[in-house]
Amino acid sequence: MKLLIFLFSILLIVSSCKKKDQKDQAQIDEGIITKYITDHNLTATATGTGLYYVLETIGTGVKPNSSSQVKVAYKGYFVDGSVFDQSAASGITFGLQSVIKGWTEGIPYFKKGGTGKLLIPSALAYGPNGSNGIPPNSVLIFDIHLIDVY
Repeated sequence: MKLLIFLFSILLIVSSCKKKDQKDQAQIDEGIITKYITDHNLTATATGTGLYYVLETIGTGVKPNSSSQVKVAYKGYFVDGSVFDQSAASGITFGLQSVIKGWTEGIPYFKKGGTGKLLIPSALAYGPNGSNGIPPNSVLIFDIHLIDVY
């Protein structure tokens, strides 16, 4: 019984440390994003999840939902401006359930034909693990052109 209590205590400690680390990272990301917004004189809207978006061109078509298929032209870069990924101007088609959480949440703020930016905290991107050249806990910026919604 003592061993079970000990193991449960260790689990609680590890779990609370992980939550604290996530909360700390969310605060760090928030600071990075708000500094970027200020430094680039952007008018951005916060969603409450850590994501910010900027609508540059509203668009006139329909808005997608989180399970829509969309065609998007994009450029992804870090806050220092270095580009890590970019589509062709003709865009790529994908389902919003098969991409990072920041896109699943953010793309539906755009209407077909709309352009703007998504400022994505690490928790809604690749988190503490990173991915394919994206370092752990990276804030990502995307220029977005929502070409079509299917």
